[in-house]
Amino acid sequence: MSFQFFHPIGSPNIVATLVMVLWIPLVIWIFQRYPARRAIVISFIAAWLFLPVVILELPGIPNYSKISATSYGVLLATFIFDVGRFKQFKFGLLDIPIALWCICPLFSSFSNELGIYDGISAVTNQTMTWGIPYFLGRIYLSDLEGLRQLAIGIFAGGLVYVPLCLFEIRMSPQLHNILYGGHPHGDFGQTIRIGGFRPTVFMQHGLAVGAWMMAALLIGIWLWRTGTKLNFLNFPFNITVPLLFLTFLALRSTGAYGLLALGIAILYIGAVFRTALPVYLTIAGLIIYLYLSTMTESYITDQIIGTLSQYLPEDRVQSLEFRFNNEEVLVDRARERLWLGWAGWGRALVYDAQGKALTIQDSLWIIAFGHHGFLGLVSLYTTLLLPIVSVFTTKCPPRLWQKKEHAPVAVLTVTLLLYSIDCLLNAMINPLYILICGGLTGYVMRSSRSAATMQTSPKSFSRSILTSAELTKH
Repeated sequence: MSFQFFHPIGSPNIVATLVMVLWIPLVIWIFQRYPARRAIVISFIAAWLFLPVVILELPGIPNYSKISATSYGVLLATFIFDVGRFKQFKFGLLDIPIALWCICPLFSSFSNELGIYDGISAVTNQTMTWGIPYFLGRIYLSDLEGLRQLAIGIFAGGLVYVPLCLFEIRMSPQLHNILYGGHPHGDFGQTIRIGGFRPTVFMQHGLAVGAWMMAALLIGIWLWRTGTKLNFLNFPFNITVPLLFLTFLALRSTGAYGLLALGIAILYIGAVFRTALPVYLTIAGLIIYLYLSTMTESYITDQIIGTLSQYLPEDRVQSLEFRFNNEEVLVDRARERLWLGWAGWGRALVYDAQGKALTIQDSLWIIAFGHHGFLGLVSLYTTLLLPIVSVFTTKCPPRLWQKKEHAPVAVLTVTLLLYSIDCLLNAMINPLYILICGGLTGYVMRSSRSAATMQTSPKSFSRSILTSAELTKH
């Protein structure tokens, strides 16, 4: 048995080991202490924010990470305290994409003659990382109240990170090293940006922190804008949102700045003009980009870089140019096994004569395409985008975005769209977005009858240890 960091600098200490081993019992205690739906929100957010970025390697079982540990814990707690919840799940058409995404590693392994053991192992890892959080979102968070609690939890999680981010901005990213005995990312130089430090706290990379704080801030802005009354530790929105905004600006994460601006624009344009056209145009742009990148030999890096160079700093343009050029090489490699990909073990990379990797898989879409081919890429992005289209066309049209009861649904859906864009550049798998995906899918699919069975304890979400918030509906 061993623990490893994803990109090791140093080695994890006994604290990291104990935290990972004891996390499942702690999740079970959280389920004893709080209603099940609230316990899920607390468990996943607390794990994502505070557990170490390590992987426990055990022979014969999937890798044990902060995501899989929480998935195991919540599943076990549900079996113990709420086993009847599983009966409420009814597989539907909207669940097909996530099912394909979870099982496509098996097809990839078979097509590469890696054997059934490799295929089953890959499917299990994919299921624990993606399928279980999605499933839990489907059965627990698929109504207005569940999605509201998830939105408030993410906003509160952003506020909890404020002092930790400020500490690392001033002192450099050291919290993970101090508490768990190592840095989660191998290149410490990437934490130095624009004359200062970009915090990583307890996440894999500063980019993950930027995306998290972006999502929390966008949710806070929209809930504040739509008249939700929320106090965090007795501080109202007009204090907490500006505080979160100032901290977000200090993160030095230019990509997250752009995503926040796009999210705000989509929400305000949709609410004012009562149109979801910006959402559909963004989705169309995503699909066109992915199609051109994978199914044609049209390379558009020069055009993109030429446009961005007029607006972004030179160092950011050079970074993006490297990524795009790198992905062109990886796409050429992936096209050699177009439909089912190269599976795992680094087979999708390009190597020199000495066996040294010449390419890096930075973005989630290129990982999906390289490992699992066109089937994997389509199933991944259909999983992410189909709930967005379904919610905005059936359950939450733009005329409802400013209503307090529907505002959390609207902002979570836009947040999922922004994550889909982020996956074009980064590969920061966050279980909260997968929970959102499952919750939104269930929200679209559930009937009025299932709505009655989804009711949970009437206790106010204000008791949550994550949010410490007080919500008053008018």
